[in-house]
Amino acid sequence: MSVDELKQCLHREVIGQENRPFSWRKAIHTAYKKPKKRYVFWWRLANFLYLSNSRYRQKLAKRINRNLFFKYNTEIELGTQIGAGLTIGHQAGIVISRRCTIGENFTVRQNTTIGLKSDNSNTITIGNNVNIGANSCIISEHIVIGDNVTIGAGAFVNHDIPANSTYHSVNQFSIRPKE
Repeated sequence: MSVDELKQCLHREVIGQENRPFSWRKAIHTAYKKPKKRYVFWWRLANFLYLSNSRYRQKLAKRINRNLFFKYNTEIELGTQIGAGLTIGHQAGIVISRRCTIGENFTVRQNTTIGLKSDNSNTITIGNNVNIGANSCIISEHIVIGDNVTIGAGAFVNHDIPANSTYHSVNQFSIRPKE
């Protein structure tokens, strides 16, 4: 990730005023004043440092990410590739594997897990404009989720989802009267 890509992400996700030029002062001020923007600001900065070739920067990035986990109970692993436009509805209980490649305008909500069954060379690919509801779980060996997909709350996804679709899983509960 280059500095220009970092600035573009922070401009869209933290500052939000795309008609004005980017400034570090405005990004830091907005992250300080708006608690909902703080996690994304610090995670983007930590991920940028982690992807550099400096051992010192990578160590600092891991420390920032660990502090973010303890404060927000959200673990987006360093090295995860997420395009500009990341939106986190609530920062509680989100886990995203570093083996994910996620497009632009990605929205995720609380208690969502995105990961692999085993930590090998497989990946999860999520397209642009994907919206994931609360309490969802996306786990498999290799999954491709297309562009413009909405995944409903409480969904369990273990297979590919084509572009321009809505996915929800129906829970199969049977309620029996007491005997």
